[in-house]
Amino acid sequence: MCGIMGYTGSKEAKYIIIKGLSALEYRGYDSAGIGIYNSDEDKVNICKCIGKVKNLKEKAEKLNLTGTCGIGHTRWATHGGVTDENAHPHKFGRVTITHNGIIENYEELASEFGIEDELKSQTDTEVACAVFAHYYDKYTDPMKAIYKAVKCFRGTFAFTIIFDDIPGKIYAVRNVSPIVAAKTEHGTMLASDLTAISLYAREYLVLGEYQILVLSPDDIELFDIKGNPLVTEYQKIDWDTEAATKKGFPFFMEKEISEQPEALKNTLEPRIKDGLPDFTYDEIPDEFFKSFDKIFITACGTAMHSGQVGKGLIEKLAKVPVETEIASEFIYDEPIIDSRTLVVSVSQSGETIDTLTAVKKASELGAKTLGIVNVHGTSIARASDHVVYTNAGPEIAVASTKAYTVQVAVFYLLAAKLALVRGLMSEEECREFIKTLQSMPSAIRKVINDKDEVHRISTKIVEAKNVFMLGRGLDYYAILEGSLKLKEVSYIHSEALPAGEIKHGTIALISDETPVILSITQEKLAAKEISNAKEVKSRGAIVLILMKDGIELENESQWDKVYRLPAAPDEFMIFTVTVALQFIAYFTALDLGLDVDKPRNLAKVVTVE
Repeated sequence: MCGIMGYTGSKEAKYIIIKGLSALEYRGYDSAGIGIYNSDEDKVNICKCIGKVKNLKEKAEKLNLTGTCGIGHTRWATHGGVTDENAHPHKFGRVTITHNGIIENYEELASEFGIEDELKSQTDTEVACAVFAHYYDKYTDPMKAIYKAVKCFRGTFAFTIIFDDIPGKIYAVRNVSPIVAAKTEHGTMLASDLTAISLYAREYLVLGEYQILVLSPDDIELFDIKGNPLVTEYQKIDWDTEAATKKGFPFFMEKEISEQPEALKNTLEPRIKDGLPDFTYDEIPDEFFKSFDKIFITACGTAMHSGQVGKGLIEKLAKVPVETEIASEFIYDEPIIDSRTLVVSVSQSGETIDTLTAVKKASELGAKTLGIVNVHGTSIARASDHVVYTNAGPEIAVASTKAYTVQVAVFYLLAAKLALVRGLMSEEECREFIKTLQSMPSAIRKVINDKDEVHRISTKIVEAKNVFMLGRGLDYYAILEGSLKLKEVSYIHSEALPAGEIKHGTIALISDETPVILSITQEKLAAKEISNAKEVKSRGAIVLILMKDGIELENESQWDKVYRLPAAPDEFMIFTVTVALQFIAYFTALDLGLDVDKPRNLAKVVTVE
C-alpha cells in the first residue's frame, strides 16, 4: 500500500520521481505528491493533489519545482480523508517527509509536543514530521534527530526525510514497511518497491529495520539507528525491465496469466537435480526436512490458498500433520508450536505485515521458519531461517495470478522432498511425480491458447449479482482462489463451498439463473460432484462445469457450459483449473468495463494491519 520514490543527482528530480510513482501505481493509492528542494530558495517546494499520478504531473508542470533532489509519494488514506492537505509530502519547520505505515500513537504525540493548533492535516504523518522537526531544531544533527524521533513512534513506518539546510541529501528509516535504494549513472534513488528503481539500475540494497539510509548525489551510506556506519550490500535485480511492461497485452493481469508457463519453469528448474527435488539452490540441507514433526502454514489471501494446497499434498505424500492459519489470526492466537515445528510463511511481496509478524512470533516460540516469497531481500526473507524465492518476476496487477501458481509449485516440490527424505516415496516414484510436475507448463499453455473458449463461461455470469463455486478435495482449494479472483476484479459476490456442503444451508440461495461453477477434476470424487451439479440444476441454476478431460459426463448438453481441461493425474489438475478460473475472473471484469489491474479498495502490498 502506498508508494515512495526519492532521487538526488544531476537530473531534474520531478521527472524521475513522477516516472517512479507511475511505476508504483499498481500498489493502490488515492492521492499523490512530490517535494523538490530548490537550491535558490534553500527550501523544499511541495506539489500534491488527490487522484492519479497524471493529475500530479499536470499540476507540477505549472509550478516552479526545479531541482535535482526530491521525494514523492502515492497515498492510501488511513488517517484523514482523501484531500490535498492530507496527501504527502508533509512539511513542518525545516523538515519534509513522506511516510508509509501507521503511527498508532500520533494523537498522544500531538498533545505531548503541543502542536495540535499548528497541524494543517488530519494525518499521523504530519505529526511524525513535527516530531522530526522538534528534534532537528533541538540538536541540529539529522542522525540524532531521526534516532530521537523514531524512539517516540509506536507502529509501522518507512520515512523519507529532507532537511531544508542539508541540500542534496535524502534520509530514510524504516520499521516493517520496505525501502530499497540504488545507484545510477546520474545519481542515487530510493523507493518502496523494486519496480520503480529497476527502470534505472540493475543492483539495489535493502534498508533493514531501524537502519538509517543517507542518499547523496554520488553515494549511498548506511548506518544503524545510533549513527554507526554499516556495510552496504547490493543485490542484483534478477528480472528484465521489460517484464514490468504490458508487452502488447491490454492489461497486466492477462499478461501475467499468460506468463505462468515460463514462471513455473523458472521456479522448478533450479530445484530439480537428477529428476529429484533439490533445495541446494536455496541453501537448504536435506537434514532440515527431517528436523520437524509438524508444519504450520501461515499467510493471507491468495497466498493462504496456496498454503491450503500445500497442506493437502504434504499430508497425502509425506504424512506430516499440517495446520493452516490466516496470519492475522495466527499472531493473536496461541498456536501450539515448538522446536519440532516448521512454520512456513507465504507472501508474494515478502512484506505482508501480518505474515511478517507471524514469522517473528514463530521464531520467538522456538519454531523453525521457512519463507516462500517472490522478492529478494524482503522482510519475511530476512526474518526466516530459510527462504525459497519463487522466481515469478514482477507481478504488477493487483490480483495475483502467476505468483500464486509458483507458490503452489513450491509446495509440490516440498511435499515430494519431504516424502523422499522420510522414506515414504521411492526415488523412482519421486522422479515420476517430478516429471509430471515439469509437464504442467505445457498443460497450462493449452488452457491459455484456449482462452476464448473459457471466455464463454464468463459471458454466463457477467450480469450476475452472486456466483457460487463448488468443488471437492483439491478442487475445493482451487475454487477458493477462483472465487477470490472473481470478487477482486469483477466486484461480483462469489462464494466457494465444498460441494457436499451446498445442501447444508446454502442451497436455499440457489434459484433461477443463479450461476454455479463446478470444478470436477478428481476422478474418485467426480460422481459425487456430478450429483451436486444435478442438485443445483434442479433448482434452476446456470451450471458451468470445468472438467478433466476423460471423466464421463452423460448427456453433456443438459449443462449450460462444460469446458474440458487437459488430462493429468488428479493431484496435478489444480494447475490447469486455476488458470481457467483466473481467465473467468479476468474476462468477467473486462466485459464489465472495469480496470482489471487496479480493483477498487485493493492494494498490491498490505503493510498495515
